[in-house]
Amino acid sequence: MANKPLTGSKVFLMLVAFFGVVIGVNATMMKLAIATLPGTDVDSPYAAGLTYDREISAAQDQAARKWKVNAHVERRADGGAVLQVEARDASGQPIAGLKFGGRLERPTDKRADLAIELSEAGIGLYRGNVASVVPGQWDLVIEGEARGTRVFMSRNRVILN
Repeated sequence: MANKPLTGSKVFLMLVAFFGVVIGVNATMMKLAIATLPGTDVDSPYAAGLTYDREISAAQDQAARKWKVNAHVERRADGGAVLQVEARDASGQPIAGLKFGGRLERPTDKRADLAIELSEAGIGLYRGNVASVVPGQWDLVIEGEARGTRVFMSRNRVILN
């Protein structure tokens, strides 16, 4: 078998092929990273920045109410989860007539977030269920509304086994 000499055109083609593969892989990875964005908290940081002052005002209003809102979330053996929220005003009286909603948000993957609809199960007691919750860390977000205005919001890290 005769050895073929290494010519300038062969070296040029090898360099073009090498850099072509590197650029192709980089372009593919960049496209996949931009398309998924699973770890972002908000879809548009700019829009979230515009509403920042309203969020501060809502948090101050919530603190001034001095409500005591306790939440308990538990993962059942069948993989579902039960969320119970108890709301009391500053004097300890149950708060009725609110519309509560909850979300279980994955800290690492926004696509796995689960909404929980809560209904009033008693005076100041709200319950809801969600099916197929995988074990692990979640952020439990609870929002309460009265007459179409958000009056309560909390975010807590929970671990469901």
